[in-house]
Amino acid sequence: MNAPEWLQEFQREIEQAKAAREAGKEGMARVCARRAASKVVGEYFQQKGIDLGKMGAYDRLQYLINQTSTPPKIRRIAEHFVLHVTPERTLPIEADLIAEARWLLTTLIRPSNPRWPGR
Repeated sequence: MNAPEWLQEFQREIEQAKAAREAGKEGMARVCARRAASKVVGEYFQQKGIDLGKMGAYDRLQYLINQTSTPPKIRRIAEHFVLHVTPERTLPIEADLIAEARWLLTTLIRPSNPRWPGR
């Protein structure tokens, strides 16, 4: 059984993020992790019957953040993906966006399949 397209895209972005980090390109790792997280957010809202259409990664994450129904912990994690970097091109907080994208996957999308990534 093949994974759905959005999940394949998520996994591809996570792999690219890991490769960028290993190559010392943390900025690119953040970009890839943000895109991976946006795939999860898009699927989450799709399952709720809300089509975010062609909305970009940043806008999808902002949409999640701005929903009054979004639990505080999920909102805090989503906010990490939309933070502006410092003049030194680092995040102003300690955060592993790759791990946080995976956390969003297992928190927002909870299939019963025991082989689901992150389970």
